[in-house]
Amino acid sequence: MKTFEEYFEFEKYRTDMRTEILAGITTFMTMAYILFVNPAILSDAMGKEAFNSLVAVTALAAGISTIIMGIYAKKPFALAPGMGLNAYFAYSVVLGMGYDWRVALAAVFVEGIIFIILSITKVRSAIIHAIPLSQKYAVGAGIGLFLTLIGLNDVGLLTAVVGENGVLKFTGFNASALGTKAGLLFLFGLFLAAILISLRVKGALLISILTTSILGWISGAAPWPEHFFSTPDISYTFLKLDLQGLLNVGAIGVVFAFFMVDFFDTLGTVTGLSAKAGFLTKEGKVPDAEKVLLTDAIGTTLGALLGTSTVTTYIESAAGIEEGGRTGMTALVTGLLFLAIGLFIAPIAQAIPAFATAPALVIVGYYMLSAIRGVDFDDASEAIPAFLVLITIPYTYSIADGIGMGFISYTIIKLFSGRGKEIHPLMYVLALIFIGYFAYLGGLF
Repeated sequence: MKTFEEYFEFEKYRTDMRTEILAGITTFMTMAYILFVNPAILSDAMGKEAFNSLVAVTALAAGISTIIMGIYAKKPFALAPGMGLNAYFAYSVVLGMGYDWRVALAAVFVEGIIFIILSITKVRSAIIHAIPLSQKYAVGAGIGLFLTLIGLNDVGLLTAVVGENGVLKFTGFNASALGTKAGLLFLFGLFLAAILISLRVKGALLISILTTSILGWISGAAPWPEHFFSTPDISYTFLKLDLQGLLNVGAIGVVFAFFMVDFFDTLGTVTGLSAKAGFLTKEGKVPDAEKVLLTDAIGTTLGALLGTSTVTTYIESAAGIEEGGRTGMTALVTGLLFLAIGLFIAPIAQAIPAFATAPALVIVGYYMLSAIRGVDFDDASEAIPAFLVLITIPYTYSIADGIGMGFISYTIIKLFSGRGKEIHPLMYVLALIFIGYFAYLGGLF
């Protein structure tokens, strides 16, 4: 029987047990904020009574998926319900388009099954190569602005509502909100997180959330938690997906949108993490990519059954890689910590106020926006479609609309500027699909 060192090939990657364990703890510290933020976002769509279940579900989905990544794919990558993807679920699909959250869960489940099939058949990797880099960067950056918008809206600093057609309507910038207790604590949490990140302190977002919450509790800006620990209960969301309802409303567009957003989120994250860990081949490919993508797909399917939005690989895994984590042992440690801690902290998570989690949304937005620097702004045929993605996602409150705008504009601009040879054949197909998607939304057929 192989030891951990032999199974995870410590010698090959020039690592040891101590390094891998510390790396796993570091990754958990940088990701643990999701235990507070994901339930806060999804409960806006599912109802506040879903919050406690969502904490446990978030921990289960993250823990189990990350452990699978460690044992099966043997990579130091951690997974959890994705930021941006949860916002799309709550604010675009449920609150914007008006679908029941159970139908939305069914859409996530179907998307996960499609991903499993495409990962096994390697079709997924073929599609990945068809998408231009500028569009991949722009989608990530646009989601970052979307999350920032949500964070500012949560504390009343930027007031906005979603219209009947799902389009965002701004009602003003409320500067007076900064003079309230909640506003001041939001600024404190934001600056604390920024300073800690500048000092390269691990777990900066988690420290900011907990510190700001405690100050809020002490100052009376938010009530103290009634309890600190509880027995996990996932009954509110477990197996509540409505597949029949998904068929009845014909929400093919929603499944496709989940599919597209998850697709590019995973693509960018896995590629970036592999580059940071030194895994990329000379051709720029990710070794064992199929195993990584399959794990991601299984995580999404499992998450939908448990009751959460799309599970995806987290860029915060880079913190553990930076600490020296190079094998699946790092992911195994992170996954076990999610299960050991996350399952029992629902009362604490429920007491975390919006002004404590909003800074995390803004900072995550900053992280994601930084991807736009990968776009060549000297090339208008690349930069203008990327720019359109960047502004369409937050201004329409729809990630799918931003992706569609990008694909369509990229194809048209390249084609009519005499650079059609640069367009992968699959991009024509994707652009046509999105044209049909927009025509469907506009009621043309």
